[in-house]
Amino acid sequence: MSSTTTYDVHAIRSEFPILERKVKGKPLVYLDNAATSQKPKQVIEAIAHYYSHYNANIHRGLHTLADEATAAFEASRVAVQHFIQAKHHEEIIFTKGTTESINLIANAWGNTFLQAGDEIIISSLEHHANIVPWQMIAEKKGAQIKVIPIDANGVIDLDAFKKLLSNKTKMVSIVHASNALGVINPVNEIIKLAHQQGALVMIDGAQSAVHLDINVQELDCDFFAFSGHKIYGPTGIGILYGKKDLLESIPPYQGGGEMIKEVTFEKTTYNELPFKFEAGTPNIADAIALKHAIDFINSIGKASIRMHEETLLNYANDQLKQIPGLHIKGDVENKVSVVSFVIDGIHPQDLAVLLDNQGIAVRTGNHCAQPLMQCLGIVGTTRVSFAAYNTKEEIDILIVALNKSIKMLK
Repeated sequence: MSSTTTYDVHAIRSEFPILERKVKGKPLVYLDNAATSQKPKQVIEAIAHYYSHYNANIHRGLHTLADEATAAFEASRVAVQHFIQAKHHEEIIFTKGTTESINLIANAWGNTFLQAGDEIIISSLEHHANIVPWQMIAEKKGAQIKVIPIDANGVIDLDAFKKLLSNKTKMVSIVHASNALGVINPVNEIIKLAHQQGALVMIDGAQSAVHLDINVQELDCDFFAFSGHKIYGPTGIGILYGKKDLLESIPPYQGGGEMIKEVTFEKTTYNELPFKFEAGTPNIADAIALKHAIDFINSIGKASIRMHEETLLNYANDQLKQIPGLHIKGDVENKVSVVSFVIDGIHPQDLAVLLDNQGIAVRTGNHCAQPLMQCLGIVGTTRVSFAAYNTKEEIDILIVALNKSIKMLK
C-alpha cells in the first residue's frame, strides 16, 4: 500500500494476527501503543525465517549462513539510517532499546568528558530512562542536573530553558514527544540554543520515531535514541544515532568480542564504528526483523499513518470531553496520538481493570514519569494511544466502556 492510495485500515489490521484474539470474551481493543505496538506478520515471519533458514553468528564467520545473517543484519542498519536520514550507516548503533542507548551515552560520554561543576539539563517531561542515568553519572562526576519547568498543559518553558543554559552546560537531554502526555517539544529550537552555548544534545525519540518525520541531519542533534518495539518491530532491539566524530571520540561502553581489533594481555585496540559499541553477539534476529517493521511503515507512508492517527486523536478528544468529570492532561495541538486523562473521584488503576474486563487495553499509572505527575499534582493518568491499525469504532467501544465503568465506580 503506497501513501498515495486510500487508507484502508481494515487491510492494515489484517496484517496483525493478535488483533483477531479476544480478551475476557470480547474482541481485543488495543489502545496501549505508546507502551509497545503490535507486530505485523512480516516482522513475526522474519524472526522465524532467520532461525529456520540462516541462524548463524555475524561478521566473523566465513560460511554461507554467516554471510547471509551478516548481510541481513547490516541491511537493517542501512534501513535505520534512511529511516532517520543519518549521513553514515556507521552512525547507527544497535542497542537493547532507548534506555540502553541513553545509558550508553551517559556512561561512555559522561565518564570521559564530564567534570565536577558541569551541568546537564533535562525537562520535567522526562521518562525515568532519561532522568536516572544522568543522575547516576552526575553523582559520580560531581556534575549538577537542572530541570526545565513546564506549564499545566505540559508545555516546556523555553524562556526558563534559556536562563538555565550557561557555559557550564555540557549536555541537554530532552524527550522529543512525551510518553505520558503526547506533547511534542520544540527540539529544533532547543538544539540550536544548546549548541550556541557549546552543549551537546541527546534526543529521546522513543515516542516520536514512529509518528514524526525524523531527519537527524536537519535537527542537528548530537545523539538520537529510539526503540524497535514502538515502531511495529520486536522488543529487545534499539537504536542509538550519534554524529560520527562524537562517537569516534567516545570510548566503548562494554568490552568483549566484536568491539575489538586486537587483544593482547598488555593492550587492546578497539574496533571501528559501529562495532566499537556492539560488544558480544548482538540480538541478530530482532535486528533483522526491525528492517521489516520499517518496510511496513514505509509501505503505508508515515504521512498517511500520521493523518489517520490525527483523525483518531481529534475524534477521541471530542468524545472524551463529553464525559462529565473527565480532564485531559496535555491538551495541546502539537502532540502525537496520545490522550492522557483523569476522572474526578476515580483511581486510574480501578478504571483499567474494568476496561480490561471489556477487552480494552489501556495504560494507567505514572507512565515511568513520576516527577511529571508530581508537577501536575496527580498520582497518574489513564492513557489511550493510537497506531496505524486503530479505528473510530474502537474509540466508540472505549467511550461506552468508560461510561459503564464510571457508573460502577461512583
